[in-house]
Amino acid sequence: MISQLSWKIGGQQGEGVESTDRIFSTALNRLGYYLYGYRHFSSRIKGGHTNNKIRISTKPIRAISDDLDILVAFDQESIDLNAHELRKGGVVVADAKFSPSLPEGIDAKLFPVPITAIADELGTSLMKNMVASGASWALLGLPLEVFNKAVEEEFGRKGAAVVEKNVEAVKRGSDYVLELAGGPLEEFKLLPADGEQKLFMIGNDAMGLGALAAGCRFMPAYPITPASEVMEYLIKKLPKFGGTVIQTEDEIAAITMAIGANFGGARSMTASAGPGLSLMMEAIGLAGMTETPVVIVDTQRGGPSTGLPTKQEQSDINAMIYGTHGEIPKIVLAPSSIEECFYDMIEAFNLAERYQCPVIVLTDLQLSLGKQSCDMLDYSKVNIDRGKLVTNTPELEPNQLFKRYEFTEDGISPRVLPGEKYGIHHVTGVEHDETGRPSESAVNRKKMMDKRLGKLNNIQVTNPIHVDAPHDEADLLIVSMSSTGGTVDEARIRLEEQGVTTNHITVRLLYPFPSEQFAPYAEKAKKIVVLENNATAQLAAQIKLNLGYGDKIESVLKYDGNPFLPSIVYNACKELV
Repeated sequence: MISQLSWKIGGQQGEGVESTDRIFSTALNRLGYYLYGYRHFSSRIKGGHTNNKIRISTKPIRAISDDLDILVAFDQESIDLNAHELRKGGVVVADAKFSPSLPEGIDAKLFPVPITAIADELGTSLMKNMVASGASWALLGLPLEVFNKAVEEEFGRKGAAVVEKNVEAVKRGSDYVLELAGGPLEEFKLLPADGEQKLFMIGNDAMGLGALAAGCRFMPAYPITPASEVMEYLIKKLPKFGGTVIQTEDEIAAITMAIGANFGGARSMTASAGPGLSLMMEAIGLAGMTETPVVIVDTQRGGPSTGLPTKQEQSDINAMIYGTHGEIPKIVLAPSSIEECFYDMIEAFNLAERYQCPVIVLTDLQLSLGKQSCDMLDYSKVNIDRGKLVTNTPELEPNQLFKRYEFTEDGISPRVLPGEKYGIHHVTGVEHDETGRPSESAVNRKKMMDKRLGKLNNIQVTNPIHVDAPHDEADLLIVSMSSTGGTVDEARIRLEEQGVTTNHITVRLLYPFPSEQFAPYAEKAKKIVVLENNATAQLAAQIKLNLGYGDKIESVLKYDGNPFLPSIVYNACKELV
């Protein structure tokens, strides 16, 4: 029996690949397995090759596997594009309709199953995804009743007759392949899972849930891949808590609505991807100038322009740090796991109000859309901090205005909500004095700039870097961000087996850069390897800018739209030793 296995399904977009993956993985989650999924999909609504890959394990996992055990193929293209991943002795379950064949040199078992024909016999070809699922599930020797329960959950809203038909499709696929293979494949039998309850979600859903727990009650947004699921999640959830989501006409409207809502006292956020964030930059500058808290999620994708909207990249780092004209205080967080997507959203809202500035939560497509297992969330950790929000302002003299932008020792001024007695003041995007009145005084200008920028001098953020440093002086200090952290950890196991000592830092606070926490590890490192999905080494540039160590830094870059695999990280690091 084996402790982990990799399964992939491929076909044309709109052919049921996504729903097959969803039901298959839901059933595995019910059994208590740890899962890590990744979607490769086209930017077209229908048509174009798509595939979903799931890694199944009895232990926690945070990376895509290098190889593949089972491939379910709805067309020959899926075999041609993905067969190279199959390990020796792997399996292909393919629709007999297209007379499937394996590419030359592929050592795998091919099981042609009349997937479409069986579905047609049951009344509709739409059920071919259930036939395929049943076939691959049966080869693993897993209990069919668990899978049928997942089918009931998926189709229950359509009525008992639809559920019954789909359950029958699963059974037909299972029976056919078991007869063809002579029973379940012993080499693919998984060890029993721990059976413990786990959450199974994408990063976007975790961020939506985190925003909800943080007290967010308004989200204006414009749909864009790969951020749309944040909005879709909150569309379903916010009304239950007295909140709402508005689909705006564009991203400019979305960010300005979010700023306005925060000014009015309602915690609000928006979410987008690179092109949308470009449109938001002027308004983000307004939030910085008016010291209005706002939370923005940027789910990175391939750029520039429309670029590769459905592919992996980490190329928005510079844009998120430097994108606004002029200079404002801002905070850029980068969660690296599903759990961090949840907890970091709560912290983002607290930081935005504590420091009265924009907070950008930066993810990437792999983390945003990759479905993963995670531990049950601890809601006792949720704490709401509204910063210097004043609710009982002292009485003012006649014609005196509230000093909303008062010069203070820590640079953070008292904040009031509209309607607060004795809290009246001006709000403007031009430079202003302590009461908000426009001012072009050179002396005031310098003091206001110093005040705003100084707010972050002593910023306190939970775990600005995540460190795994078992060696005092390692051969390599590997640095990563966002979704690549788990991939690095898996590659490190192989490196250590080869005698290469490694430490690992995942940077979680990109701006202001956590130099004080990072420096001791950089100082001791013989060589620093910075891993990132972009062409211009943006994360490495931040390290050089804030700390130096240019003579130690080596960059490993990948910008072809695909995520890092453990083997790629291992080979690249091995060459640098």
